[in-house]
Amino acid sequence: MMQRIKKENGWTLDIKDMSWVENTEQEVEFLIKTMRLKGTERILDLACGFGRHSIAFAERGFKVVGIDLTPDYIEDARKTAGKKNLGAQFICADIRDVRFQEEFDVVLNLADGAIGYLENDLENMKIFDVISNALKPGGKHFMDICNREHAERCFPERCWEAGSKSLSLANFKWDAMEKRMLYSESILPYGEITQPPALSNPYPGIRLYSKAGLKCILAERGMQILKTYSDYSGSKDSYKNLQLMVYSRKA
Repeated sequence: MMQRIKKENGWTLDIKDMSWVENTEQEVEFLIKTMRLKGTERILDLACGFGRHSIAFAERGFKVVGIDLTPDYIEDARKTAGKKNLGAQFICADIRDVRFQEEFDVVLNLADGAIGYLENDLENMKIFDVISNALKPGGKHFMDICNREHAERCFPERCWEAGSKSLSLANFKWDAMEKRMLYSESILPYGEITQPPALSNPYPGIRLYSKAGLKCILAERGMQILKTYSDYSGSKDSYKNLQLMVYSRKA
């Protein structure tokens, strides 16, 4: 679920070896089908990371703009787009600073998309303002975040996920007062001597939202939730699942 790996020197491209990155093509196909996209839409990918979704959409003919704060991610995305001769545009910026006005048919916040990552509620709300401002009337938004109801009922918990290159171990705790998920992770690459997992907590916590809370936040910005899911297979959302996917539309 987490989009980034943070070490002492900042966000790193180690993320490319994480197991869930391997699901990008499946995720994009689900998004196209769910939002009934035609291939002509202009897409804004907020907190795009190294551009895995943006690149996949561009390969299918969509016009894509990806924005991320991390220079290494944007540089890597530009190189990938260049090698594939794609017209995707990548901008290195804080997503709070973008000033698009009704320019996009679709806005994406995937693998958290920075939602809840900022220092306080006021700052986090700015992301939702950016989303609604960037969308054309009738434009569509899709976010893939962690579910607050799951955190409240099921944390603390640990989980693991096996990919083709490594095993990811994750540790989750819940700060009920701040409504923040405390998350830590250890990556065990295959073929290397295994070390004890260092599940320390380098994150200040991620503000989580419930479906009901998101309904209010989006409604205040002229947007309506159309569908919610718990995975990229289209399963119904539930407090039993950590993942919460919300598909909405601007009036």
